[in-house]
Amino acid sequence: MKVIPRAARVYLGCALLGAGACALPALRPGAATPWGTVALLAVLYALCELPARCRVLGRAFGGSAPMGPGSFFPVLLAAALLLPPAAAALTALPGSLLARVDEPPAAPRRAWRAAATALAVWAAAATAGALGCATALGHGPDAPDFPYALLPAGAAALTFCLALTALDGGIRATADGLPPRTAWRGLLGRALAPHAVHGLAGLMMAVLWRSSYGPVSALFVLLPMYISCWVFAQYHRERAAHQATIRALVQAVDIKDRYTRGHSERVGHASVLIARELGMAEERLDVVRFAGILHDVGKLGVPTRVLRKDGPLTPEERRVIELHPEYGHEMVRGIGFLGEARSAILHHHERMDGSGYPYGLRGEEIPEFARVVAVADSFDAMTSTRSYSRARPVPTAVAELERCAGSQFDPRMVAALVRALDRHGWRPAVTADESAPSALPTPTASPASPASTAPPVPSGGSVPPPREAGAPPARASEAPPAPAADVPAEDPDVRSRGRA
Repeated sequence: MKVIPRAARVYLGCALLGAGACALPALRPGAATPWGTVALLAVLYALCELPARCRVLGRAFGGSAPMGPGSFFPVLLAAALLLPPAAAALTALPGSLLARVDEPPAAPRRAWRAAATALAVWAAAATAGALGCATALGHGPDAPDFPYALLPAGAAALTFCLALTALDGGIRATADGLPPRTAWRGLLGRALAPHAVHGLAGLMMAVLWRSSYGPVSALFVLLPMYISCWVFAQYHRERAAHQATIRALVQAVDIKDRYTRGHSERVGHASVLIARELGMAEERLDVVRFAGILHDVGKLGVPTRVLRKDGPLTPEERRVIELHPEYGHEMVRGIGFLGEARSAILHHHERMDGSGYPYGLRGEEIPEFARVVAVADSFDAMTSTRSYSRARPVPTAVAELERCAGSQFDPRMVAALVRALDRHGWRPAVTADESAPSALPTPTASPASPASTAPPVPSGGSVPPPREAGAPPARASEAPPAPAADVPAEDPDVRSRGRA
């Protein structure tokens, strides 16, 4: 279970106190709170959120949750237009506490959701009240004052969106330790359009609620909401099917190349750490994670005897292994949602100085995701224990990445990984059975470079010659001992494969 940082606990406590202070006036004697309307809207919102948590109801929608938390914000926005601020805040509590929680710890997450939603509804109701929403909506036979009624409804929806965005960014900054700029980046842009639609639906509910037809007529607004939720659920089912396909591909690679089991998942994790430090938009984080996870999928096209060979690789075998980025790119070409991940799979072995493969791109010609995955890939290769080499300590691997920054790796990506490691640490799992018989190098011997007969690279020197210039790698027992700082960062797929 994730430990909640102290800053996040304080932030959550302040949000709970604020929500309590906002709702308290509705509970005071003589507050004239319209409890009938509050109860109806609170129960309605809770019933709308309940199917996402109930397995029986979920199966009725095809085996997947038909909606997620926040799908029925129109009910809350209708409450903001119909009720005083304190009473409107109360309507959010039951549904927020009943909504589904996907990750532990459940209780703090539900408490946070209830507090944040209550604060946002209170702010929206206060905005609508200040703009005379009650008069604009009319009552009974009185027709609503259109288009003036659009002003308080739009202002309330915007306030609701801004409040939730500000609160969500704060919890991300305190709970995940993100810089403020990163924590809030992209939140408002993604929320504006959905909340604008929710505001219009909430206005329709409020108008029907106040009409002569009564609250029952307002329920008809929820029908298109349920239909849209069902469509959204189908999208999520399709996405889950894609992710299952990705997991199957990764598992196939892990089975075929037993030396790197678990490597793909860790590269995906490290790629996300780098991308977050670079301030990438949230929607790109999933894509860069897929890029890291699938970067070696092309190994399925490499003969197993080559991947599992214990002795030195011949030049022909090395050329076969170096084809795996192109194989991988062809395999995922038809998966549309991967987007930029496809170019990362193809180019993650390119180098900044142009000596990489398959096309010898250099500098900014290399796609950004490919530069991210290249750093993550080499870092995990150096810090993972495999049957032919022991893991290097994280500081040693970081020093090696920094030494090769500018020639082999993008310095921005290396610096981002260093910041992420300082913030989050790194706890890699062992990817091979250390008890398996193998010729492990001694602690003072580092993995050999592609051209192990070449003189050692001086401290602060450049990356070793490209693959065409070197001979097949020597066995670990033949490699001369060298300080870790003088050993170039490994090519995870070619350089370290030729040792017993």
